[in-house]
Amino acid sequence: MNNLPETILQFGAGRFLRAFVDRFVHQANEAGQNVGRIVVVQREADQRSELLGADGYEVLVRGYQDSAVVQRRERVQSISRMLVAGKQWAEVLAFAKSPELRFIVTNATESGYVLDARDQPGSAPPESLPGKLAQVLWARFQAGAGPVTLLPCELIECNADKLRHLVAMQSLAWGLPDEFRTWVHGECVWLNSLVDCIVTMPEPTLAQKEPLLICAEPYYLWALEKPSSKSVKLFEHQSIRMSEDISPYFLRKVRILNGTHTAMVGKFLGRFETVQKLLEDRAAARWIRDLMYEEIVPTLAYRLDLVASFADETYERFRNPFTNHKLADISKGHADKVKVRLGPTWAEYVSLFSKPPPHIVEAMKPLPA
Repeated sequence: MNNLPETILQFGAGRFLRAFVDRFVHQANEAGQNVGRIVVVQREADQRSELLGADGYEVLVRGYQDSAVVQRRERVQSISRMLVAGKQWAEVLAFAKSPELRFIVTNATESGYVLDARDQPGSAPPESLPGKLAQVLWARFQAGAGPVTLLPCELIECNADKLRHLVAMQSLAWGLPDEFRTWVHGECVWLNSLVDCIVTMPEPTLAQKEPLLICAEPYYLWALEKPSSKSVKLFEHQSIRMSEDISPYFLRKVRILNGTHTAMVGKFLGRFETVQKLLEDRAAARWIRDLMYEEIVPTLAYRLDLVASFADETYERFRNPFTNHKLADISKGHADKVKVRLGPTWAEYVSLFSKPPPHIVEAMKPLPA
């Protein structure tokens, strides 16, 4: 596998991408699809950049699958190298010109889809994700290396459409030529996506022994929206669902799973350490079920299929005894998550029932400083 070309540029080295996209690329390579290897860009150097090498890392998959307990380790060796943006930006731009490059993967937070006034055409690197992508794509365009497919993994509705617009706005602010924006919009392929898999850190004893180990549930879904006017050549994997409209996947997942996670933080942060401990408490579990089935599900069930069954499946995923899912980890970026994951449900509930949803109102209160 080490002789495969580098074909993927990935912005982000966090647990999720390494347990999700990077694992699927490895499995596709193992199946003989020869997708290629991944060059990962991270903001700052850390232990991961020193430890991630030819031996790769492992994902510990634990939970229930088809009513049976699953517990297995999966080795991932799809990452070829890691580049630190602040020190190796020239190498990032050099790889951007490679004729072998086919895909660009991103995973910023909800707050990452903004421009930064400090970014300039010569910033090395730009601060914002759109600024970084604008420089990368501009370098590729100038080199005549051909268009690429962009695979944003952020939990933002129409993520690719919004990111493409921001890159175009950044290029306009920098005075880059119209031909470049036409190429970005018309030649490069931008795939709206929805990613779904609960990924966590292992328990402390395992984390100390194996600092690169990641834990993931058996469930996974990568819904990708087919562009209407372009053909897409992507690798095959059982997680991937290509659809002409992924909005039902997005709404079910972000409103029910992520919305409930965010509500757990708003209501119970400081009382329970993990999702699993929370659900072991009878009163807290009742509060969560009332939130899901009396406030979130009714705002979706009248217009989407499979809403109640997805809520049932989600609740069982929350109860996975092997998932060490800490509320403190879920709380990162909480204010932005509330706007995206609870705010729309609150508004739709008020519109439908002419009263505020009481559990969501409780959950949307600002966290203590």
